[in-house]
Amino acid sequence: MIARISGKLIEKGNNYLLIDVNGISYKVLIPITVMQRLDENMTGDGRVNLVTYHYFQVEPSKGTPMLIGFLNEVEKEFFEAFITVSGIGPRAALKALNKPISLVARAIDEGDINFLQSLPGIGQQRAKEIVAKLQNKVGRFGLIQDDKIKEQKITTKDIEEEALAVLMQLEYKKSEASVMIKKALERNPDIQTTEELLNEVYKQRKLR
Repeated sequence: MIARISGKLIEKGNNYLLIDVNGISYKVLIPITVMQRLDENMTGDGRVNLVTYHYFQVEPSKGTPMLIGFLNEVEKEFFEAFITVSGIGPRAALKALNKPISLVARAIDEGDINFLQSLPGIGQQRAKEIVAKLQNKVGRFGLIQDDKIKEQKITTKDIEEEALAVLMQLEYKKSEASVMIKKALERNPDIQTTEELLNEVYKQRKLR
């Protein structure tokens, strides 16, 4: 299973990236909401680092391995929850997530059927099924910092506080989350956003 991919971006389509990893090019499908924030998460030399959801698309005559990319583990966790709804597979979820995940999560938690049925491929009945399956289960994802680009300068303290709030919503103890954040900043002192900090925290968790 491919859980993460890091390499140089060599082609960008409407809903996919081609990423070169040591001479091998991987096609990674990207939700629109993630694609919209991709540039701000690329390095200066055009490299990207994505968390991936790896699955096989099964057809009558073949099975095709597919990769769907996210900027962090939290986005991937929401995606995995979203596809537990009957009738919503990875392809349908990929198409539907054209708005910030934080807004979709809040709409589910609030039972906002009108918002949900505005998502591509999600009609009224499917929106009701999403609420029935996921309401009161995805509220923590509403804290993802993906609904706006912050124009003002954000201090390291602000970033730490936001990351701490997200990790506590994900049911980490405050003391444990604080240690994770401290170690992440020690490993990468150039972190500029909450998203980058959460990515570094999740890298630590994977290395355990």
